[in-house]
Amino acid sequence: MADRAQFFAEIERLVNSHTLHGSESLCKLLRYLAKQAVEHPGVPVKEYQIATEVFGRQTDFDPQLDSMVRVQAGRLRSKLSEYYSTEGANDSTIVEVPKGSYAVVIHDRATLSAQAGPADAHNNGIQPASAPRAWVAAVIGLSLALALAIALLARDYSSERRNGSGQVSAAPPEAPAQFRIFWKGFITGPEEPWAIFSNAQFVGAPTFGMRYFDPKKDGKAPILDHYTGVGEVLAIHNLDLVFASLHQSLRVKRGSLFSLDDAKNNDLIFIGSPGENLTLLEIPSTKEFFFRRIQEGPRAGNMEIVNVTPRQGEAPNYLASPANMPMTEDYALVALVRGIDPRHSELILAGTTTIGTQAAVEYVTRENYLTTLLQRLDVNDSSQLSPFEAVIRVKVAKGVPVESELVALRKLQK
Repeated sequence: MADRAQFFAEIERLVNSHTLHGSESLCKLLRYLAKQAVEHPGVPVKEYQIATEVFGRQTDFDPQLDSMVRVQAGRLRSKLSEYYSTEGANDSTIVEVPKGSYAVVIHDRATLSAQAGPADAHNNGIQPASAPRAWVAAVIGLSLALALAIALLARDYSSERRNGSGQVSAAPPEAPAQFRIFWKGFITGPEEPWAIFSNAQFVGAPTFGMRYFDPKKDGKAPILDHYTGVGEVLAIHNLDLVFASLHQSLRVKRGSLFSLDDAKNNDLIFIGSPGENLTLLEIPSTKEFFFRRIQEGPRAGNMEIVNVTPRQGEAPNYLASPANMPMTEDYALVALVRGIDPRHSELILAGTTTIGTQAAVEYVTRENYLTTLLQRLDVNDSSQLSPFEAVIRVKVAKGVPVESELVALRKLQK
């Protein structure tokens, strides 16, 4: 009983620490794993169990499709490591969640420091077994071989990470101040934000041609909903780089797998217009500018951005270059709005085509564009950032966005 009381006292010390302050989901996870360790010693905790009992996921949760639990466990391990290297540096015991499991382990710091091998710890009531020397040597040898293989692969495939002097970047550079200001709301919440990319409904087959699904014409034809545009792919890549520089993870999901439950409980980044990212049709969206598919005339079927209340010098609508001509121009929407739960935010990054979508993401992931946007919004600090809607004009050359310009902006009330 004394050990049990000490165990839970250590857990509460962590939960009430400055390091874990504000990380409600991580504290909830730590308490749950600690309780499981005491009440069910030696019984592995399953990912599905954590997802449904701790984070409220639906019963159809699939760990193969959703890495949320693994991401949260990784964040918890990082926070524990941070705690014991700072404010908990003098604690007599150390609590950890070893990689590869969801078991909570408590060590005596003095014993852990004195031993060269695994510590004699309260490991859910089970003492760790000692490994034969030959097996340890084999593991070390394999680890060195794996490390060498990774190093060789990194050398061979590092061309995309070289800078102008030919040197290889070892880690993502620290994010500029503009990034920290604009993205703060998405990196300080209890959960990682979702990035939802469009994957429209198609019929046909890649071998002989696909087209957008038309319910009037296609009836019960098999729908292909696992394709997306090249702009969306590059957009996810750009976001990943930015979030890595901000030391935050990002969860990615294609639009057809997104649910309203996700929309209620998370900050969201939508990549692609409602014409392809159909989830945008079901949640709060923009009010000053919106997407509409043209129904008749020579541009029938094209997507346009409608300006609800055009101001002096602004167009009533914005369209990309006609489909029968080389594309030289596109338009995109960049909007920060409140979510279904006003405590959460939605960032909509969408072009009338996939190229515009790529440009919209570049506008909030490149320092020069983001500097312009924050200046136009009169924002010098993250606390000043309020909801807004903006339209950008995108110059295109050979299918690539080469320059973007802010052409319309609306600052909304908080």
